[in-house]
Amino acid sequence: MPVIETEKKKDLIEIENVTIRFAGDSGDGMQLTGTQFTNTSAILGNDISTLPDFPAEIRAPAGSLPGVSGFQINFSSRDIRTPGDEPNVLVAMNPAALKVNLGDLEKGGILIINSDAFAELNLKKAGYEKNPLEDGSLSAYRVISIPLTELNLNALKELSLGKKEADRCKNFFALGMMYWLYDRPLEPTLKWIQSKFQKNPVILEANTRALRAGYNYADTTELFTTHYRVRKARLAPGKYRNITGNEATALGFIAASQVAKRPLFYASYPITPASDILHELSRHKNFGIKTFQAEDEIAAITAAIGASFAGHLGLTGTSGPGVALKSEAIGLAVMTELPVVIANIQRGGPSTGLPTKTEQADLLQAMFGRNGECPVPIVAAATPSDCFAMAFEAFRIATMFMTPVFYLSDGYLGNGSEPWKLPKVDELPKIDIQYRTDPEGFHPYLRDDATLARPWAIPGTPGLEHRIGGLEKQHITGNVSYHPDNHEFMVRLRAEKVARIANFIPDVEVFGQPEGKVLVVGWGGTNGAITSAVEAMQARGKSVSSVHLRHLNPFPKNLGAVLSRFEKVLVPELNLGQLCLLLRARYLVDAIGFNKVKGHPFKISELVGELEELV
Repeated sequence: MPVIETEKKKDLIEIENVTIRFAGDSGDGMQLTGTQFTNTSAILGNDISTLPDFPAEIRAPAGSLPGVSGFQINFSSRDIRTPGDEPNVLVAMNPAALKVNLGDLEKGGILIINSDAFAELNLKKAGYEKNPLEDGSLSAYRVISIPLTELNLNALKELSLGKKEADRCKNFFALGMMYWLYDRPLEPTLKWIQSKFQKNPVILEANTRALRAGYNYADTTELFTTHYRVRKARLAPGKYRNITGNEATALGFIAASQVAKRPLFYASYPITPASDILHELSRHKNFGIKTFQAEDEIAAITAAIGASFAGHLGLTGTSGPGVALKSEAIGLAVMTELPVVIANIQRGGPSTGLPTKTEQADLLQAMFGRNGECPVPIVAAATPSDCFAMAFEAFRIATMFMTPVFYLSDGYLGNGSEPWKLPKVDELPKIDIQYRTDPEGFHPYLRDDATLARPWAIPGTPGLEHRIGGLEKQHITGNVSYHPDNHEFMVRLRAEKVARIANFIPDVEVFGQPEGKVLVVGWGGTNGAITSAVEAMQARGKSVSSVHLRHLNPFPKNLGAVLSRFEKVLVPELNLGQLCLLLRARYLVDAIGFNKVKGHPFKISELVGELEELV
């Protein structure tokens, strides 16, 4: 936390940025606490980046290590791109939260602990043989031990609440303390409490009192002698809102529907971390959005194909395990050449894997995970706010080329948030859908000269009856064909159609010098850490540049030329080297993989360390 200036009279220190992590039991409300702190910081104009960390166990025993939930926020007066390498402040609501998260806290960092939770039973659940508040093991940190549970109960004792209900408000007590410590106003959260609990006056009053009590306690106790201010960030002019990647994804799909002037039909089966897209889309029926919670993944994709056949924007969403189930039907969409978008919000695998943790291990699945020669275009978002643009882009490509398209995000992007500058409607790309209506000379597999797209003929249009299905099609007529020459021709034609998309996407842009010693190539949610690390190396005078790929099939046309201008190519990925494999195969470049599969995103320091060795 670099200090800018100090106002001694007010005991107020101005700092540039802070990273805070709230951690506790899954029932302690840490996600809500972090979200409220994030929203308040966004209102104040800080640049923000967040990393929610959910427990994988749905009902892990209270106080156990698998049940720990966390929320990290980096807020700043300057441009930031990641939730921070390590927290400057850790708020630990119980021993398990302390044990899981202490190793990430910076040395000398602020450690705020709910001392009431450090009873013998909770210590045992967390695997502590001795109480860390008493054995000197926390001497490297600025420890602020607070009987938070007791203070919260005392603040609510006049209300007609049971102990269990009152205890649920302690997250707001902790939030109030953090609002005082970092000079945040209470009003945005008080307004949220009023709206959320207006039908339950007792709970409304309890949360209000807890929030104010935490703030006043921090203001009056001698434990806190200083508080801190992070000024408003200098962002480009415009209207902003805080947005998560999954919210941005949903809004991007809605925007595509509005620009295309066609209804959006979303079919999905609930799966972490994609379910929020269903929740968000279901809230926007006023835009003609239809959502369908299917009985399984296969029903979801086939319903989306049916909607596309009927002239709607067909969309389905899932994660890696769901893509495995949808694979045959995705092949059907390739054969029938219908514009369906498959949103894959990636998580750790294989099988159920790490359902609440992030990973980038589905790229090869999206590229090749179907039987036969079955090419599908792939786009990938780079940041939470970029999810809007790339969701929109997925439908632009799908409808222009009459093909299914994969949209890749991941748990880090989907759950994380940042400020999003609202785009102007008239600046959005055009999606010009032309349905075939003239029966004169109609054949279902005629081709557009530029895109090789076949006509989109809506069922029921007079004179446009045609055969559709998964069997191989005869060129032009669309009749079933078993002829070997026709099959090879159609296989190559479908591949060429996807390849031609490269003529309609932008060239890749180099961050830094256009040639030099090291080029870092990234995709997906690694963008923030890579760009920050490359920027740090450039500030040291090192010859390091980067590109970030948002179109992965096909690659941008100039990518091969860009790669050839650097001595070394480094490809950081949250997998074992999937993009690296594709680059080596396609461009015969000796790309070097830098891989991590721990369920957590890259730290800037990890990438800087690797680049220092490479340079």
